Amino acid sequence: MRRCRAPHHHRGRRVVAEGDHGQRAAAVFDALGLTYEKAFARSEAHRASLDWLLGRLAPGSRILDVGSGTGRPTASTLTAAGHEVLGVDVSPVMVELATRQVPDATFRCADIREVPLEEGSFDTVCAYFSFLQMSRADQSGLLRRLAQALRPGGSLVFATVPLDVEDFEAVFMGQPVRATSFAAEDLVAVANGAGLEVVSEQSVVFRPDHPDGFAEPHLFLYCRREIASLPD
Repeated sequence: MRRCRAPHHHRGRRVVAEGDHGQRAAAVFDALGLTYEKAFARSEAHRASLDWLLGRLAPGSRILDVGSGTGRPTASTLTAAGHEVLGVDVSPVMVELATRQVPDATFRCADIREVPLEEGSFDTVCAYFSFLQMSRADQSGLLRRLAQALRPGGSLVFATVPLDVEDFEAVFMGQPVRATSFAAEDLVAVANGAGLEVVSEQSVVFRPDHPDGFAEPHLFLYCRREIASLPD
């Protein structure tokens, strides 16, 4: 698997992320580092979604964490419960932090769109706010691939900012971003089209603990891969 590379020196080695999404996302989260973890540490909805997953997982389940960040709270919570976690993140800084903070999990620096995913190879997939710098076509295609990577009946939690925007210029915690998302009802349709049953959903408003943070809508979709075959 190719290593992620960012367009700057980090601890003495030069690295460059590939693809527009990869470059932009890596730059944002390389800059934020642990600041991101601290800003979102109070998210009760995130914690509640992890509790939901823990209540559905068999011992020693295999979990894919897409956009794993610093490893906390997702990977740390799930590995502490005895599960096997693979985290994938495009940011070299985040991967180094996660590897140090959650040594019982495995982390890879890669663009998830380029990572081979075997059919039915995970019991659970988590994707917390990791799609927002992708195009709508990439988001839809990736969600379908993640659904296929689940075993039939497996669970997926997807969290995002449910706004009807495309390539929207914004500032996130002091960092310039170009965000793309769907309205909430459209996200449910995208999930259904990927072969996922949306078991429940939670909408909240959250303000990150950061001087440049502002209140933003968050949508958490609690999904299950349908037992029947995925649509062609």
